[in-house]
Amino acid sequence: MKKGSLINTLFHKCLFNPNWKTMKQKLNCVLLIDDDEPTTFLSSLFIEEADCAEKIQIADSGEKALNYLKSIEENSSANGELITPDLIFLDINMPAMDGWEFLEKYRQLGNKCKGNVIIIMLTTSLNPDDRMKASQIPEISGFENKPLTPELIDKVLNKYFYNKSIAA
Repeated sequence: MKKGSLINTLFHKCLFNPNWKTMKQKLNCVLLIDDDEPTTFLSSLFIEEADCAEKIQIADSGEKALNYLKSIEENSSANGELITPDLIFLDINMPAMDGWEFLEKYRQLGNKCKGNVIIIMLTTSLNPDDRMKASQIPEISGFENKPLTPELIDKVLNKYFYNKSIAA
């Protein structure tokens, strides 16, 4: 199967899902935190095709993600470049600072940096201990296995956003 037809097939369910049409407002920003470039490329492509976010911000490390979030507090977002994410997809296994370490530092950020964000652990980890640990951390709203797919985007949006103010 050719790359283009595979992508079209994967997007088909997402793009023609009637739930997407009921969403009247997009998320302001989705932050992808993952060190794997092909993964972030595909994830951002799916989010872009779903047309569910005004901005997709990619951080290839926990440290860069924290710096982005801190810069929101330090700078005005009037220029439209620094937007507090509504949704974060966070990988667990990254060099230097893994997803767990990111969350420890994230807790220390001010409310302006964090906003009212939904954090979804998006990982290749099949370790049941990781799932259990994630369920005990209040900042984590969900734990999903990679890859991010149009169906998973739909699931997350349905569960966390459609019944909130952005769907009004």
